[in-house]
Amino acid sequence: MKFIGAHVSAAGGVEQAVLRAYELEATAFALFTKNQRQWRAAPLSTATIDAFRSACEKYGYSSGQILPHDSFLINLGHPQEEPLEKSRKAFIDELQRCEQLGLSLLNFHPGSHLSQIDEDACLQRIAESVNIALDKTTGVTAVIENTAGQGSNLGYRFEHLAAIIDRVEDKSRVGVCIDTCHAFAGGYDLRTEADCEATFAEFDRIVGFQYLRGMHLNDAKSAYASRVDRHHSLGEGNIGKTVFSWLMKDSRFDHIPLILETINPDIWKDEIAWLKSQQLASEGTPIL
Repeated sequence: MKFIGAHVSAAGGVEQAVLRAYELEATAFALFTKNQRQWRAAPLSTATIDAFRSACEKYGYSSGQILPHDSFLINLGHPQEEPLEKSRKAFIDELQRCEQLGLSLLNFHPGSHLSQIDEDACLQRIAESVNIALDKTTGVTAVIENTAGQGSNLGYRFEHLAAIIDRVEDKSRVGVCIDTCHAFAGGYDLRTEADCEATFAEFDRIVGFQYLRGMHLNDAKSAYASRVDRHHSLGEGNIGKTVFSWLMKDSRFDHIPLILETINPDIWKDEIAWLKSQQLASEGTPIL
């Protein structure tokens, strides 16, 4: 079974994100548990936690269908000690907020070397940051998102993801989220079924499907291998619709959150319906 949804707003309280996902007829969703552009946030109140958990129960969302995202400010590979410690503290807080809400995944961007240290040293810092955070929390898997490689961001090569995982001590609590736009911009072609087969064969060889915990389904305004992060609506960018139809027909992508971050929320419901139709077609179910 495919869990298909979008990254919905948590404006008005995290419990509102659950309702917004339900209104999209989504079977998965993503959210920020705090303002993603601020370092600090008020602690989650008991009332907020209870409201979120109740909404998830009411609308039928388990923790495995929800892929929260951490703050954009966090850089777990920061070359300077003070901002690195600030990022680590914020990341631990993000994991703890997930714990409180009953969530089992936290999606994060790996980090950037800022042209101040080499790639391997930065990857080592990222892994150390994850180890520190996992040691201080329980029950939540740290899900590394591949990047487009814009600027000094690491994570645009599968080898980067594998290097971080290799250095994480508790491998039961580390995973990967593959963003299709980021992969394409990072140099992994997805425009034909043959491209998809080759790219994910490489992913399996280098990282392993056992670590795949979620995906972001985005077309790309950016060009292939441009290392520029620009999302587009499905079928309207440089990737096209083939990869998204292909994913819906492959059981290796079952039972993980498949999340739209496409640029037009007004058509998310239509995009979700189209993705569901591709899955039904693959199962031989008549589409009415």
